Amino acid sequence: MAPRPLVLDDDRILPTDPAVRAIAREIFAVVRDLPLISMHGHVEASVLAEDAPFPDPAQLLVVPDHYVTRMLVSQGVQLEDLGVPRRDGGPVETDGRAIWRRFCAGWHLFRGTPSRFWLEQELHDVFGVDVQPSEETADAIYDRIAACIAQPEFRPRALFDRFKLEILATTDAPSSSLDAHAAIAASGWDGRVVPTFRPDALVHLRQPRWKQDVEELGEVAGIGIDTYAGYLAALEQRREYFRRHGALATDHGHTTADTTPLDRADAERIYAAALSGAVEPAAADAFAAHMLFEMARMSRDDGLVMQIHPGVLRNHHPEVHDRFGPDKGFDIPLPVDFVRGLHPMLSAFGTDPAFRCVVFTIDETTYSRELAPLAGVYPSMRLGVPWWFLDSPHAMRRFREAVTETAGFYNTAGFVDDTRAFASIPARHDLARRVDSGYLAQLVANGQLGLEEAQETAVDLSVTIPRTAYAPRG
Repeated sequence: MAPRPLVLDDDRILPTDPAVRAIAREIFAVVRDLPLISMHGHVEASVLAEDAPFPDPAQLLVVPDHYVTRMLVSQGVQLEDLGVPRRDGGPVETDGRAIWRRFCAGWHLFRGTPSRFWLEQELHDVFGVDVQPSEETADAIYDRIAACIAQPEFRPRALFDRFKLEILATTDAPSSSLDAHAAIAASGWDGRVVPTFRPDALVHLRQPRWKQDVEELGEVAGIGIDTYAGYLAALEQRREYFRRHGALATDHGHTTADTTPLDRADAERIYAAALSGAVEPAAADAFAAHMLFEMARMSRDDGLVMQIHPGVLRNHHPEVHDRFGPDKGFDIPLPVDFVRGLHPMLSAFGTDPAFRCVVFTIDETTYSRELAPLAGVYPSMRLGVPWWFLDSPHAMRRFREAVTETAGFYNTAGFVDDTRAFASIPARHDLARRVDSGYLAQLVANGQLGLEEAQETAVDLSVTIPRTAYAPRG
C-alpha cells in the first residue's frame, strides 16, 4: 500500500458551519502566533540546562509521553518494549529504531485522539514529515527526524525559541537543588524556565518513601524534621528557596479536594506516628487534607500560586508502579466533591487578596455544578482549563460551554499543556487556541459578542489571563 500523505488541514478543529468557520478563522489569526505561556509542565530543567541534542526520535516523541505509551500498552505492548526504564535497572528496549517501529505499527490506534492531533503537528511542522507513520514508513520517518535532531537548530534551547515559549514552568520535588535552573540563569541564555514546588511525596504519609523523602527535606533545609514544627519550618524554607529561584506556583495532586484542618495536637500526633511507621490510613488521609489547608496558608504568606489537581487515583496498577515508578499512564479519574472539600480553605482564604489558587478537575460533571459557581464568586480562585483526559477538542469545547455562562472567561487561568513531551508543547497550545476561536466565533454568530471583542478575548485567553494569574505578587 502506498504511503498515506501527512497533510494538515489549516481549518482543523474549527467549526464546520461555513459562516461560523469564517469568523473563527479571523479570531484564530490573531492568536496563532502569540507566545506560549507554559505554566504547568513536566519537562526536566536539565534538558534546557545541558542543551544537548535529543538522543533519538523514540526518546524524544515516544518514551517520555505516557499519552502515547498508555495507548500502546492498552493493546498489549509491554512498557519494556517501548524503552520505559525500570526501577530495578532491568532490561528494556534500548534500540530507538525498534521502539519507533512499534509506535508506527500502532499509528492507527491514535485515530480520533488528541495524541494523533499533537503528533501529526509535531511531525509535520517541527520535522517536515510528509507521510503518515506506518510499518512501511517507520524507518524513513525515523531517519528524517534523526537527521533533524543532529542539527544545532533542533537542540532544546533553539526549539524553545522557535516555539516562542515566553516561559516554561517545570515540576520539582521540594528537596531539589534546582541546580539546573541555576545553570540556566547563569548561562546567558534568555529563555525563562522556572521551577514549581510539588510537595505531594511529603504530605501523603503512607507513600513507601515518605520517611526517606522527609529526611532529605530536613537535610537540604538544614532543619530538624523530628517534630511537626520542624517539618513545617522545612517546607516553608524550601518554598522560599524555590521562590528565590523564580518559582511562581506550587502544585498539589491529591486524591480528594478535602482541605479540612486538624487541631495542632492532632497534626503533631499523626506526624509522630508516621515517623514511627505506625500511622493509620484514616489518619494519613486526614493529615493530607490538613496539609492542603496548610499549603494554602503558606501560599497566602509567600505569594506562590496554589495549583490543585485532585480526583486521580494514581498508579492504579501496583505492579507497573513497582517496576516502572509513577506516571506511566495508569492514573485513573475519580469523582470529587469540590464544594465540601474546598470549603475550609475558601472559608479561610477565599476572599483574602493575598491568596490565589487554580483548581483543576478531570471530572466534567463538576464544571457547571461546582467549579464554575465557586470560581464565579471567590476572588482568590481561578478555574484551571481541561488537562490530562480532558485536553481534547470536544472536552475543551464542553468546558467552555459548561463554565462560561457562570464564571465567564476571566475567572479561568489559561491553558496548561501538562506534558513531558517537549516537542508537543506548541501543538497542544495550538489545539486550545483553535477550540477557543471556534467557541468565540459561535458567540459572534449568535450576536452575543462583536468580532473585535471576540478577538480581544482570544488574546486574553492565550496570553493575558495566564500572565495575570501567575504574576508575582508585590
